[in-house]
Amino acid sequence: MTTPAATAPGSDSLVAAEFGITMGDRGSPVGLTMAELIQVGLRRNPRRAQLLVSTVLGKHLPADPRLIAGVGRLLGALVGRTLAGDSDDVPASWTIAARAAVSGSDPAALLTLMETVGGSRAFADQPLLTFGFAETATSVGHLVADQLRSDYLHSTRRRDGSIPITADFTEPHSHATGHLLRPEQPGLLFGAGTVVLVDDELSTGRTALNVIEAMHALAPRSRYVLAGIVDVRSQADDEIRAEVAGRLGCRIDVVSVVSGEITVPAATVDRVAAEVAAHEPVSTVEAGGAGVRQMELPWPVQVPHGGRHGFLDDDRDAFDSALESAAAVLREGCGGAGRVLVLGTEELMYLPLRLALALAADPTVGRHRAVAFQSTTRSPVHAIDRPGYPIRRRIDFQSSVLGTNGDSAGRETRHVYNCNWPEHMTGGIAGNRPDEPDLIVVVDDGHALPGPTGLADALAAATGTPVLLAVLTPAGATGDIDR
Repeated sequence: MTTPAATAPGSDSLVAAEFGITMGDRGSPVGLTMAELIQVGLRRNPRRAQLLVSTVLGKHLPADPRLIAGVGRLLGALVGRTLAGDSDDVPASWTIAARAAVSGSDPAALLTLMETVGGSRAFADQPLLTFGFAETATSVGHLVADQLRSDYLHSTRRRDGSIPITADFTEPHSHATGHLLRPEQPGLLFGAGTVVLVDDELSTGRTALNVIEAMHALAPRSRYVLAGIVDVRSQADDEIRAEVAGRLGCRIDVVSVVSGEITVPAATVDRVAAEVAAHEPVSTVEAGGAGVRQMELPWPVQVPHGGRHGFLDDDRDAFDSALESAAAVLREGCGGAGRVLVLGTEELMYLPLRLALALAADPTVGRHRAVAFQSTTRSPVHAIDRPGYPIRRRIDFQSSVLGTNGDSAGRETRHVYNCNWPEHMTGGIAGNRPDEPDLIVVVDDGHALPGPTGLADALAAATGTPVLLAVLTPAGATGDIDR
């Protein structure tokens, strides 16, 4: 666990006051604002000073899984309207449900509505591929694909397994810049039709344009859509998008839940880097803590558990069936815990999110179990334990890096942030650190390391909360999970 320095600036207002980083709104088709969907944090990254910390993504901050799924499905529905050429205002019911979900008054409202919107689509005869970006947007990309009933693929930074690399590209401002495309069926990249590229935020759009260039070199397509929960691209960025579209001879649309702007004064990257260096926390491993249990979570080896190597529309029924079986096993493991935090691991976000949704509607406890969801990450963020700042606690741990033959190729430091019970789910006072959950469930696909430096033990030591490590285990065939 890392304990941040108490003298560092500690709230969004202080980030704005001390560093001049501000945000403003441009619009939203469902009447939401930037401040309702993101908070501003500080990166530990020499390429960019600010980090837009989403409150509805389930990555750096825990959130209600119904809210996360609802916002992702909403983004998919907005993309669907664009593809269908529907320029009318969205139905009033979408705005009402979005506000109810985001405000916390009815976290399930948006997801419930989007499930009724899904199904048939006016562009059903068009070939369609949805593409998500590792690691942050692997889950929201899959949710968009669910809403569109499209095939899905996300980029990856993992090289383990036998499936070859078809293409790669870079993400200039990211902590880890390299992305690999590794579809089990290369035809996903060589097909015709529209590609929808999904990210949690469209900061400049250049990462997505890099992918379009890479995909277009493999198989030219006539239309692409950039989709993000938040769009903060500048006019200059949009001109680059138009230039790329003209040069490639294709159409590139942009869809978002909310659009706005982030103002970052000159030399802020250097100022933030100096601030981070001046308040570098000392990382310690605390002894003791709550216990760790491990359980096997069966998963059919022939069913993809995410989009790393491709997820076809035809895979959905088998996935839902496997999910139901895995959720039943997990419910037994959770026992009577009333407040459960489900934790995905890096790129593995969609399956853990779906498990969190299943736990939230657990019929065995006689009521809806209270469940939150978030994920571990490679991204190093500056943690400041002050009321109002989004990243209050950083827990460091070691994760196994697997080679192409499945053997360990080393260890790397990973992070999980906050890992508390979200304050909006407790009725607590804003700015006060919320209570710990009753149980933390870590869903892992084989990279977790045992011992005090591994994720499960580090969580238990840092939070004092019991941890259940649920490891996806191949069922129905021999061999490692590679999908």
